[in-house]
Amino acid sequence: MRALTKPLLHMWDWQGKAACRGMDSAVFFSPSGERGTARRRREEAARAICRACPVSGPCARFAVASRQQYGVWGGITEAERRSGDAVAG
Repeated sequence: MRALTKPLLHMWDWQGKAACRGMDSAVFFSPSGERGTARRRREEAARAICRACPVSGPCARFAVASRQQYGVWGGITEAERRSGDAVAG
């Protein structure tokens, strides 16, 4: 009998190569009530990590495709994804 499902591990392989792997998620996700300068600084710190990441493209595409509502993914903020300004590289 032939299996109707296929292995999905390869679809998630990019996560093992992420520059953020093992980092504190607070860099990428906003604490409750964060606004203004504090938010911009945190998002820029996250973007700096994403710019140096070898898998920022797959990460950004995942966030857009799965409609992630929160956090910086692949250098794209939640506001950019909501506004449709996200370009998944």
